[in-house]
Amino acid sequence: MTNQVGHSKRSRLIEDIAARIRSGGLGRGERLPGEHQLAQRYSVSRGTVRSALAELARRDLITTESGVGSFVTFDGVALDQGVGWARAMAGSGAEVVTELLGISAGGDPAVEDRDGPLVTVRRLRRSAGHPVSVETASLPAVGELAELPVRGLIDDSITATLRAAGRPGSTGEQWISVEPLDAADAALLDRDPGTPFLRAVRVTRDADGGLVEHVVSLLDPQRFRFHLTFGATS
Repeated sequence: MTNQVGHSKRSRLIEDIAARIRSGGLGRGERLPGEHQLAQRYSVSRGTVRSALAELARRDLITTESGVGSFVTFDGVALDQGVGWARAMAGSGAEVVTELLGISAGGDPAVEDRDGPLVTVRRLRRSAGHPVSVETASLPAVGELAELPVRGLIDDSITATLRAAGRPGSTGEQWISVEPLDAADAALLDRDPGTPFLRAVRVTRDADGGLVEHVVSLLDPQRFRFHLTFGATS
């Protein structure tokens, strides 16, 4: 029983600090309280604190320097997919500017062969003035969405536009790879051609299997990371 209680306290310490970091309550570069303070605050031993800090470091949330202390290294924020990640980042205090590159009829031939006519939305995002991602979103050219090249997005948001068009997502898949930037994307992102970038492909479908959104994003690996968890944790 004692071991279970100790393990529970360790888990609470880890998840509490991790939540504060991911929500922006503890910012990048900020120093955590010392081991003695954390031990008192969470009613655990200093050995438990050291074990918890090691787990936070394993998750790439902090780094610990011997004799100096532990510092936050994670610079991301918790994202709410319900409002779109750019708005979620802005709501968390991160400076994000989205530049619409264009909306056009048509799209990736491979996607059109499978899912029918498309409308393509291209956007560039900057954080603190620096380009951090370029996104190509393919939407089904049906109903109100077919008029997007003329009407534009609602509130500059694909999420809001899909919601207004009655196109809720039900299921989805995502693939992540690392690919070198071609000359055109490198110019957009102010990088050298061949620079490795994360390439995320996300496909969202409705309850009937119809396409809601096919998004290809090129993401600066210095600013984005993907964290997946599996199974239950105690």
